[in-house]
Order: sequence, then structure tokens, then C-alpha cells
Amino acid sequence: MSVPSVRAIEIAAFAITDPEAAPLVAELADEYFTRYGNTTEMTKYSPDEFAAPGGVLLLAREHGESVAGGAFRRYGTETAELKRVWTHSAHRRRGLAKLVLAALETEAAERGYRRIFLTTGPKQPEAAGLYTSSGYTAVDTSELDPEGYGLLAFEKRLTAAGR
Repeated sequence: MSVPSVRAIEIAAFAITDPEAAPLVAELADEYFTRYGNTTEMTKYSPDEFAAPGGVLLLAREHGESVAGGAFRRYGTETAELKRVWTHSAHRRRGLAKLVLAALETEAAERGYRRIFLTTGPKQPEAAGLYTSSGYTAVDTSELDPEGYGLLAFEKRLTAAGR
């Protein structure tokens, strides 16, 4: 899938194991380690879960470089789960995450999903801000987070257009 370019940004699908994704995935793993002291989230899911038809990894590319990305996987029959939404540290505060998020929503709707679900950690307030400012609503996490670590969960209902 390729979406029209905005500000010379092209968004395209890649395999999560593609070398093009490696720098973003590595920086995300470093960020998880810095914030949480581990990288278990990065190995929790098989790369196959982010492949078609149930999942996708989208990368935003500018001047031949991957600058942001995000993925979803099947969470339920009509629900996609967002994972790995990330902007390279050198390219933040430019609206790239919102651009990727909108492309993920459109792709999920095109694949028949009617809802997007996601969780994020308590040490990622900028992620929570992105989701709430993009129309996501908070979901009760008592069943997902029985130990009370502060896990945050959000959802958004999709329309046929994805937004």
C-alpha cells in the first residue's frame, strides 16, 4: 500500500524484518530499555503477526530514509492492535506520528477492521497524548494490568474511510 506523499513523505508497507525497518526498530528497543529497563515488548510477537493479511508495518520515508513507522496485528475478528508506532529521534515534533497513525487507520479499515486497540506504558506520556489527540478513548485496563503497573489502553472505532 502506498499513500499519497505529504511534505515529500512517502508511506509504504514493509516486512517488519526488512533492513529498511531495522534502524527504527533498534532505536525503539533502546528507548524501551531506557524507560523500562528491558526490551521484552520487542520480542513478544512473531514477525508473521505483522504480515498481511492480518497485519502490516508502514514506514514513512523522506529522501530515501525511514523516519517514522507503525504496525498493527490482528487482535480480534474486527479489531486491529497498534504496535511499534515510532518516530526516529532526529525527526520528532513534525507530525510524522500522526501521519503514520492516519495511514494505519486507513489500512486497517480497508482490511475490514472496525476497531483499533492499543496499549502503551506509563512512561510514554507523549504516546498517550498522540492517541487522545487523534480521537482515541481510554479503555479500562484492570483485566490487562492486574498488577497495576500503570498500563494505558485506548481504542478507536473505524469508519469505512478509516477515520
